[in-house]
Amino acid sequence: MKLQIKPVSDKIGRSIPLPYYATAGAAAIDLHACLDEAVVIPAGGQAMIPTGIAAAIPEGYVGIMAVRSSMGIRHGITMANGIGVIDSDYRGPLSVGLYNLREEDYVVQPGDRVAQLLVVPVLCPELEIVSELPETERGAGGFGSTGR
Repeated sequence: MKLQIKPVSDKIGRSIPLPYYATAGAAAIDLHACLDEAVVIPAGGQAMIPTGIAAAIPEGYVGIMAVRSSMGIRHGITMANGIGVIDSDYRGPLSVGLYNLREEDYVVQPGDRVAQLLVVPVLCPELEIVSELPETERGAGGFGSTGR
């Protein structure tokens, strides 16, 4: 399988790196901030950061966009909606909604790695409306019900 990437900014491949796998074992590609100038994400605020690319997620797959773990752990930056879902029929530009959990501003510089894109298979089961669900040993036990 190939993931087709289309630069939608003339900065991509010049002043902004193309997406890439950081290591041979990386599961996701790093995406970069395609900006003309630094963007400040205020304390407790959010910002949309363009990546300068579009992608053709293959049919039967979904693109999952997540913040880079180092941004979350070191700087308190997370995805504004938890994760980003890129459907296989979307062909528009990819942007990253970032949220600043900290009490100090965070600055995103042009070219910073701001997210990672993971492409995974997706199942679309046929929906069946029923009046009862099959029983299991756990049943309806929710959070903490397994004792862990």
